Amino acid sequence: MARYGMVIDLVKCIGCQGCVIRCKVEHFLPPGMFWARVLMKEYGKYPTMERRIVPTLCMHCKDPACTQVCPSGASTKREDGIVVIDYDKCIGCRYCMMACPYGARSFCDSINDYFPGKGPTPYEEVARTQLQTGVVMKCTFCKERIDAGTQNGLKPGIDREATPACVINCMAKARYFGDLDDPDSEVSRLIRERHGYQLRPETGQDPSVYYLR
Repeated sequence: MARYGMVIDLVKCIGCQGCVIRCKVEHFLPPGMFWARVLMKEYGKYPTMERRIVPTLCMHCKDPACTQVCPSGASTKREDGIVVIDYDKCIGCRYCMMACPYGARSFCDSINDYFPGKGPTPYEEVARTQLQTGVVMKCTFCKERIDAGTQNGLKPGIDREATPACVINCMAKARYFGDLDDPDSEVSRLIRERHGYQLRPETGQDPSVYYLR
């Protein structure tokens, strides 16, 4: 069984927010909710300023704290390494949000319209059928795309139909996806050759998202 992970090249990333928008569209996320974020900070003074860009998402940790504190068993880790939430089991206690050191989870208390008073758009009508309120949500590595693709013999990270939407939508080609346990996969090679690193490794949760610089 593969252990899926992502590599983000910070040299290539231009901070265009394309991953953020594609994620919202792919999962019909309501206003104010983001499963993918792009953090930016500027250092120094003109003309020697420097901008640092760090895209973030659920890290799908190998030893996730969120699954350990979940009292209902809603947060679990699949055999392929993807951390998921069963919304039918989630009781909205938000313990997982407090345990996550990456701030990757959001609580869905309501599904509001993007244009209040104008009536729901087709997008918002779908959101009301796809999402639940009173539960915690987060990035899923687009597991529905991966599951459908692998059932049809496609390879995640290689075939577009089986790859997370943020990866295929990245205009700078800064994102890579694949099997971390396969030493010959593109993600494993990049981590090895370019010394890929994890955010907050001191937590001991072994994130499945690596960065290149």
